[in-house]
Amino acid sequence: MLQLRRVLLRSCRGFRQHHCAVGEIANEPILEFKHGSPERIALQKELKDLEGKTENIPCVVGGEEVWTEDVRYQLSPFKHSHKVAKYCYADKDLLNKAIGAALAARKEWDMKPVEDRAQIFLKAADILSGPRRAEVLAKTMVGQGKTVIQAEIDAAAELIDFFRFNAKYALELQHDQPISVPVSTNTMVYRGLEGFVAAVSPFNFTAIGGNLAGAPAMMGNVVLWKPSDAAMLSSYVVYKALLEAGLPPNIIQFVPADGPTFGDTVTSSEHLCGINFTGSVPTFKHLWKKVSENLDRYRTFPRLAGECGGKNFHFVHVSADVGSVVSGTLRSAFEYSGQKCSACSRLYAPAALWPQIRAQLLEEHSKIKVGNPAEDFGTFLSAVIDEKSFMRIKKWIKHAESSPSLSILAGGKCDDSVGYFIEPTIIESKDPKEALMKEEIFGPVLTVYVYPEDKYKEVLELIDTTSPYGLTGAVFAQDRNVVSEATRALRNAAGNFYINDKSTGAVVAQQPFGGSRASGTNDKPGGQHYVLRWTSPQVIKETHVPLGSWKYPYME
Repeated sequence: MLQLRRVLLRSCRGFRQHHCAVGEIANEPILEFKHGSPERIALQKELKDLEGKTENIPCVVGGEEVWTEDVRYQLSPFKHSHKVAKYCYADKDLLNKAIGAALAARKEWDMKPVEDRAQIFLKAADILSGPRRAEVLAKTMVGQGKTVIQAEIDAAAELIDFFRFNAKYALELQHDQPISVPVSTNTMVYRGLEGFVAAVSPFNFTAIGGNLAGAPAMMGNVVLWKPSDAAMLSSYVVYKALLEAGLPPNIIQFVPADGPTFGDTVTSSEHLCGINFTGSVPTFKHLWKKVSENLDRYRTFPRLAGECGGKNFHFVHVSADVGSVVSGTLRSAFEYSGQKCSACSRLYAPAALWPQIRAQLLEEHSKIKVGNPAEDFGTFLSAVIDEKSFMRIKKWIKHAESSPSLSILAGGKCDDSVGYFIEPTIIESKDPKEALMKEEIFGPVLTVYVYPEDKYKEVLELIDTTSPYGLTGAVFAQDRNVVSEATRALRNAAGNFYINDKSTGAVVAQQPFGGSRASGTNDKPGGQHYVLRWTSPQVIKETHVPLGSWKYPYME
């Protein structure tokens, strides 16, 4: 039993030594892709190789590639004539087969020493950092419409960080042991959950998909991974990297599927032990309701972890640095076309500063280049993800054009002839309760409300109560008293709160990410507590001194 209390870091088997020293894991450096750099040359070659190419992506169940009759295509957002991937949907029977294959592998995987599991994910991180880096970046760019830097911080740096730091946290968790006394030894064993975990990943971050499936697997669970239809190309690279790193084939089942079919199948299985989800509020609520309806049939209470987006704010005080506000807001609102869960979509500006902020916003906005990120590395943002998103965002812009309380200050043009392009759009609202100030748009639309600077306390209350979400937010102020006031007033308005910085850009292990309210369950992926969510701890007490009598001393 005493051995169970020690973390036995095994040999690295050829990996870089610092990956085995748990305390020495560091964030993956972000490459710059300057002209003539090796990383730029490698990426351009991969992008060239993808031109006009359609990759076949099967379901992978029980370690075997499977094709069904329900064939689909992933289109490139900025060139929708390009079918970047051909894939198929798993039907109910195939999903049930995947559940069976996963369950058959569960006990052996759960009993595998955490050190061995960790080494697989550390090796996968090395593979993505090195030989597969250009591939996963290029496929993220072409398939999801990301620019070079947006792909780099996502599909490379963040995903690699998730794998490395989850391994670090899993190993460190073994040190978290109960108190023992001379007569007995107490040991905490961190088991995987009993059953299978369903991972449902979004289109907007390659890294999120890898983490939703990878973190539970790291902790000894078996997983059914439903990747997003719009991120199939990059998700398959991540899956293959895990297999290449030594992940046994039945630990993660790769099962693209129709959302309702997948949800209904996994929630009707008695062996469901968890759902790891990122996506829309209605979908997460539907899954939660299905779990509730089926609660009596489960062998255990399923863990439900969800991240569902936000209506993120930038609050600007009259003491703020205008340049910082403008640069931070443009990046937060328009990088990746506003399709980040954390993107700023509402800006509260004081009347005294608004003329300066407005002038600089419009001047810098005019310099933004929208286009094909695979052909022009000077592109700042590209097309939105698909036709459905394009039509939804276009409808909001049409609403702004017709509403008497809204004025479009910049952008607003929409063109889907070649790709799903929407100009970055800045709208001013006279009404702080206007729908554009409350509802998530998930596109390149920023709505501004100008307030009397002496009413900032009322505006803080307004920010806190306008939206049902609670994901990210930022306060820009040089007055430290105001910063303190805002921090208190907005305590529950954001799970990730920024002071004089934009509301996007959370880094694994630096700013674990997530929010509550309608934004989700705030489990903070990227932090040390997240891995504990996917364990079922067992306490073992071993007594070393025999019990001589059943009587207590007071009875003598």
